[in-house]
Amino acid sequence: MSLLKRIEEGQAQPAPTPREVPAAAPNAAGTSRLSGLNARRANPPGAAQRDTYYDLKTRVQNKLLSELDPSMDVSQTVEVRRTIEELFENILAEEKIVLSRPERRRLFEQIVAEILGLGPLEPLLADDTITEIMVNGSKNIYIERSGKIHREPASFESDDHLMRIIDRIVAPLGRRIDESSPYVDARLTDGSRVNAVIPPISLVGPVLTIRKFARNPITVEQLIDYGTISAETTEFLKSCVISKINMVISGGTGSGKTTMLNVLSQYIPIDERIVTIENAAELQLRQEHVVTLESRPPNIEGRGEVTIQNLVVNSLRMRPDRIIVGEIRDEAALDMLQAMNTGHDGSMTTAHSNSPRDTLSRIETMTLMAGMELPVRAIREQIAAALELVVHLERMRDGTRKVTHVAEIQGMEGDVITMTDIFVFEQTGFENGKVIGRLRPTGLRPKFMDKLEQSGIHLPAAIFGVGERVRY
Repeated sequence: MSLLKRIEEGQAQPAPTPREVPAAAPNAAGTSRLSGLNARRANPPGAAQRDTYYDLKTRVQNKLLSELDPSMDVSQTVEVRRTIEELFENILAEEKIVLSRPERRRLFEQIVAEILGLGPLEPLLADDTITEIMVNGSKNIYIERSGKIHREPASFESDDHLMRIIDRIVAPLGRRIDESSPYVDARLTDGSRVNAVIPPISLVGPVLTIRKFARNPITVEQLIDYGTISAETTEFLKSCVISKINMVISGGTGSGKTTMLNVLSQYIPIDERIVTIENAAELQLRQEHVVTLESRPPNIEGRGEVTIQNLVVNSLRMRPDRIIVGEIRDEAALDMLQAMNTGHDGSMTTAHSNSPRDTLSRIETMTLMAGMELPVRAIREQIAAALELVVHLERMRDGTRKVTHVAEIQGMEGDVITMTDIFVFEQTGFENGKVIGRLRPTGLRPKFMDKLEQSGIHLPAAIFGVGERVRY
């Protein structure tokens, strides 16, 4: 995309210069109504310095944009950055602007972020210790680091500035956000999950939430080091993936479901054809034979919508060995169960829930949303036949994420789906702000052990608890 096109679409728009800010006008009470630059001057002590820096940044940025070649391809980041730096130095010399080296570098990086990146969010996105970025209106930015929320001193210049950044994120994906469609799910180029909500449904201005993903996919060794999962449970789940055990990964918001799905998908053999289905593509599968499908919202005329359910149905015609659905949240649950029951063993999905038992209840409810008027017992039989394992995660009081249950779905007893815990997290204390405990085996072996052994996998009894009574 050319730089001129980017500017025309509001993706590199310069902030208004002080001359463009309307003068204060008296209101009905005879007082001044401050706006734009004048509103900033009404801030507490220190605002004047921020305004001076803002004016300098605006002046340099506007002049730099006027001198850049409009036909320049901004996708050539290194070349564009070099050109911007040369013009930046020339402008500072012409304007006789004297800045220290740190101030010069800071100003340059902020201008580059406005033209090529996401403005004030760029340094936050570059910080690998930050896992979540939450923007509540233009002046309030919060981050999550090590499971704790902190407020950031950075801010956007205005709600319009924040809206330009949101548009820059969603436009390349063919999605839109406006008054008729005031919220949207999207993703960044690195797969980080993005959600944006704007007025009129947001009363604090545009709200932007970014769930960052690691630049390098997290490995199972790291999860063991973090205490998210034990080595024994990892060995068991690896065997389940290889042996094509159908599973659902459940948990609350931010509990690490997608990360766990990414980690477990690493064990899928490379000779299998995998079809992934998501609202916004987030999975980072390393296999070569992967087909990624992404749902699509309706256009401005209300047409062209492609739902998760549509994609699940279509994927059955694509000769998949496994189907991986990023998250089941609606009537697509019925089609997912049908896929698992019709030869696509080893399929995986995630679901929001508070416990393994609640996971089954939610899947039952979502299946009823399909409107097929099936009896509840028939739905439960489908769930019991399709799903074999539930891996449940929770976000603990100290901000850490842990696997708390690995439960087998054994079948039906009357009208009830029976479940057995294979591994359970046992909390033994809470010291120095940290949850103390371990993921321990219950001493029970799953009924599908013969399926693992048919795949050539023979797990030692120690994985399920040495010296404890076992049951087949």
